[in-house]
Amino acid sequence: MSKKALLVVAPLLLAAVPAALDPVRVAPHIYEVAFENERVRVLKKIIRNGETPPLHAHPDSVVVYLNPCAWMEDDSDGEGQRMQSFKFGEPTWAPAETHGGVTANVVQECHVVIVELLE
Repeated sequence: MSKKALLVVAPLLLAAVPAALDPVRVAPHIYEVAFENERVRVLKKIIRNGETPPLHAHPDSVVVYLNPCAWMEDDSDGEGQRMQSFKFGEPTWAPAETHGGVTANVVQECHVVIVELLE
């Protein structure tokens, strides 16, 4: 693909998440861009106990935990809570989603890398 074609296509790819819901824009204290090109955007994220991120969106992504992370979250049936935990270096798949407004209940601060797929 030529550079000229990339200049036309790249904004369309990035438009998959509306600017108003871009996590870096709405929560710069939580998200930081580490790398970006026409195919992926890599974000650094810090999840702190008691923090409530605003509503934001992500395209399909791969999430990698940079330290052991654990938090409590509501069960899908809404009747209780369950512990969600990940090991250092553990990769996970995260389908595209819009979320936010839920206060983090982490056991310890979590450092995460999110590789957002733009194609």
